[in-house]
Amino acid sequence: MLPWTVWLCDLDGTLVDSAPAHEAAFRHALAEHAPAALETFRYADHAGASTAAVAARLTGGPAAAARLARHKQRLYRAYVEAGLVRPFPGAHRLLDALGAAGRAAYLVTGGSRASVERVLSACPLPVRDVLTADDVPVSKPDPGFYRAACRRWGVRPAAAVALEDSAHGVASAVGAGLATLHVHTAEAAPGAVAAPDLDHIVSLLERWSAR
Repeated sequence: MLPWTVWLCDLDGTLVDSAPAHEAAFRHALAEHAPAALETFRYADHAGASTAAVAARLTGGPAAAARLARHKQRLYRAYVEAGLVRPFPGAHRLLDALGAAGRAAYLVTGGSRASVERVLSACPLPVRDVLTADDVPVSKPDPGFYRAACRRWGVRPAAAVALEDSAHGVASAVGAGLATLHVHTAEAAPGAVAAPDLDHIVSLLERWSAR
């Protein structure tokens, strides 16, 4: 059932529980830089996209978007350093199981490199390498994000699976031709297979490996 040799894993909302910190950072930054956007802002509508891409959607021009993005990132990084972002239950178990089974796990995240480095310092995860929003000229849901990951690591899409938590992330991975697991959900976005949590995926991996 789980034959893939390469696992391309999202970080925020997939392996680490960071959505509350991201949403709080956005709301505080919006209150200062774009208060009119607060009324309709829902972090879930933007999850998976880079901060720069979200800021561009929420503001009226590049200068305002840049100010919003910088402020939001400063706040989020402070929340990470305060211990408000932690791995989901099952994250280390999954990555350890993949390593034991000879699978390669990489991070493919829409976070900025500076933010991702802080998260990985606070929540060390055994992955081979990391692709961030700073490394790709497009943002999820553009399939170019996952295509860039495949090119970077010489991965054939048929040999890999993407692990995502958001509709934007699923769209990017599916559009790039990857089998995709949509975790932390009962109903998967189009093209993906739903997985209720990371421990469920570990159980499937263990059953497949025991064959």
